[in-house]
Amino acid sequence: MSTSDATPLALIVHAHPEPRSFSTAQMTTAAQALREAGYRVDVLDLYADAWAPTLARDDFPSVEGHFKPQAEQMRAVREGTLDATVQAHLDRLLAADLLVLSFPMWWFSLPAILKGWVDRVFAMGAVFGGDHGLFENAALAGKRAMLLFTTGGPSEMFQPGVFGSMDDFLFHIHRGMLEFVGYRVLDPVVTYGPAHMTDQERAAALETVRESVTLIAADPASRDASLV
Repeated sequence: MSTSDATPLALIVHAHPEPRSFSTAQMTTAAQALREAGYRVDVLDLYADAWAPTLARDDFPSVEGHFKPQAEQMRAVREGTLDATVQAHLDRLLAADLLVLSFPMWWFSLPAILKGWVDRVFAMGAVFGGDHGLFENAALAGKRAMLLFTTGGPSEMFQPGVFGSMDDFLFHIHRGMLEFVGYRVLDPVVTYGPAHMTDQERAAALETVRESVTLIAADPASRDASLV
């Protein structure tokens, strides 16, 4: 659906293998907060959908000689021969005003299934490159994106001299993935160490998530991340 529609559309791409996890509860809470703020919400649950994360030769109908993934993406976009599932996800991505990546932080980055979604759906020629530029000239310029995630460790571990600054770990996602294709990146919503919380603390953390997402939905310009 066009982003010119009066009601904004949020696409949440969720990547956690356990439907009863705190991460999934956090995603559900954020989705409800967005709906209450006036958004239509589209959820892609990558594990539930058995998403295949590997960008491979089999994605393309006729590859001759040396396989160059981005060249094949550009050709498939131009000729309308992208893998049908990838095309469906790409269409949902392009329709959304707000992209939310929902995940547990593994090895200070995205889970492989979510990185593979970016590899396959952020197709060259469709969201950058070809007829599109990079950053403010890319296809998703004018749209917004944010990260919604959990960590294994507490917040005090994410500082210089221990794990390191959270901004440093997120730079390759914020700048190298989201801003690269044109998004204006909003502040992340993070729950630190939910596995170490009591049930009461987790309930309070979900309420914080709801409040944070509600603020972002109501006044996104005031929540921009300053990572450039």
